[in-house]
Amino acid sequence: MYISNEGLLVILFVGLVAGWLAGKVVRGTGFGIIGDIVVGIAGALVASFLFPKLGIRLGTGLVSEIVYSAIGAVILLLVVRLVRGGGRL
Repeated sequence: MYISNEGLLVILFVGLVAGWLAGKVVRGTGFGIIGDIVVGIAGALVASFLFPKLGIRLGTGLVSEIVYSAIGAVILLLVVRLVRGGGRL
């Protein structure tokens, strides 16, 4: 599998924006640039696994990918908070 430089930049940008949005929604603060990218990319993976099983489709394009990834990152952060925080959201 080959990812071009432009493709890698798009992945990192989507991860950064989605992680930042998820950090604002769930915690109120971000995790730094690297943490936001990691959370956003992990959220995209969660969303790409979960949403097709639920029959949810958001469309195509950069904005829909950011929304898709941010929703997945929020779900991921809520699950992490439930596991680590003793069940409190």
